[in-house]
Amino acid sequence: MNSPVPWRKLPLDWQPSERALAETLSGGQAFRWQLNDGIWTGQWARQVCQLRQSTGGALQWRSLTNEPDAESALLRYLSAGMDFVALTDNLPWRSDAVLAGALEHWQGLRLLRQPFGEALLAFLCSSTKRIPQIAILMETMATRLGEKVATNRHALPDWPTLHAAGETTLRGCGLGYRARFVAGTAAFLHEHPGWLEEVEALPYPVAKARLLELPGVGEKIADCVLLFGAGRFEAFPVDTWMIKAMQSRYGLHGWKPEQIAAFGRIHFGQYAGYAQQVLFAGERSQ
Repeated sequence: MNSPVPWRKLPLDWQPSERALAETLSGGQAFRWQLNDGIWTGQWARQVCQLRQSTGGALQWRSLTNEPDAESALLRYLSAGMDFVALTDNLPWRSDAVLAGALEHWQGLRLLRQPFGEALLAFLCSSTKRIPQIAILMETMATRLGEKVATNRHALPDWPTLHAAGETTLRGCGLGYRARFVAGTAAFLHEHPGWLEEVEALPYPVAKARLLELPGVGEKIADCVLLFGAGRFEAFPVDTWMIKAMQSRYGLHGWKPEQIAAFGRIHFGQYAGYAQQVLFAGERSQ
């Protein structure tokens, strides 16, 4: 395999704190980033990239695969086209002290734009699992079923590969009952070529309704896939952490997850998903 290219300055106006960088990369949006000796190594598609913070706080990057489009792929992955300062200013922090405090504490946190199909796979495997457990499942599937793209690095299997593998093989990767959902989704996608690309481009409510047709996909998973895999910032995923946060911070005791999600989209507006992520980070950190 090729040697890593030299470290270069990341061409993105983003200087997060160590806390915000860690939350962005390993706080539940994606599950294939690891930190070792101050260097973050992450994978998506055929890309394997590393990030580190220089002494002055600026981010540097390099590719471990030397893919010709590595820089543009990394910038897309980091949602370089989104102005998070302007986004934050559009949230109702002026009248919401809880949100204002969370935004201040997690200043610099970004939302990632992952490959849509990979986001779907990851969150189908997320049910009743914690972040480190989901990361293990992703790594196991990649190692056993994915293509080798760098030394000791494998890409996640694509959906045709998952379809060919079948439920029994997926159970052998540790997916448990989730293997049935992954295998069922793989079979559906095999029968409907182009479906993922079509749904990714649809407006949020239509795309969510289509995702909910897939086996194992509920409201939370659909919203996670759309927020982190399709850039639909109006999505407001609700899991146990968000239920706790909305109960303790906003008094929504006894509300069902779908009611909390509707409140979030109305109260926080078109960028509700970003508000969700900073509130989610705050609740987990406590």
